[in-house]
Amino acid sequence: MIEKEIRALLEAESRAVAEIPVSKDFEKAVDLLFEYVHNRKGKLITSGMGKAGQIANNMATTFSSTGTPAVFLHPSEAQHGDLGVLQENDVMLLISNSGKTREIIELIDLAKGLRPDIPFIVITGNENSLLAEAASACLFTGNPPEVCALGHTPTTSTTTMTVIGDVLVVLLMKK
Repeated sequence: MIEKEIRALLEAESRAVAEIPVSKDFEKAVDLLFEYVHNRKGKLITSGMGKAGQIANNMATTFSSTGTPAVFLHPSEAQHGDLGVLQENDVMLLISNSGKTREIIELIDLAKGLRPDIPFIVITGNENSLLAEAASACLFTGNPPEVCALGHTPTTSTTTMTVIGDVLVVLLMKK
């Protein structure tokens, strides 16, 4: 019985990954990263809250290990002085499944106050959100149902976020 349940969970996660919408915004995101980080010598700043923050932190380390300077900025800490990490020619990658996480929305305003032209790459499960509207490139997860028994615990959503980050890393490496 447990093997059947494991197989069903793996299939649900695999299906969610296979159904991530592919759009022109992937190319736009890679072009932004290449232009700002590699041509203009800025850096990538990733951010997210909670589980999305853990994914954003992982993305920053993966980008860094593949030659793209990147740092994670905790959105709450940004409001208390850490926004100083933001410099000219930086680009931000913001992650929020709902697209309306308060700390991330506030981070957009803070970042724009410091660097009005900063581009935002967004990964979200809500393509009609405030966060998506602020995006220079919006990467939609497809908003898959969570595989957890309650349907609320970030499981499948974090899988799709991670995979989208991996796609960006690999595409940027190739570029």
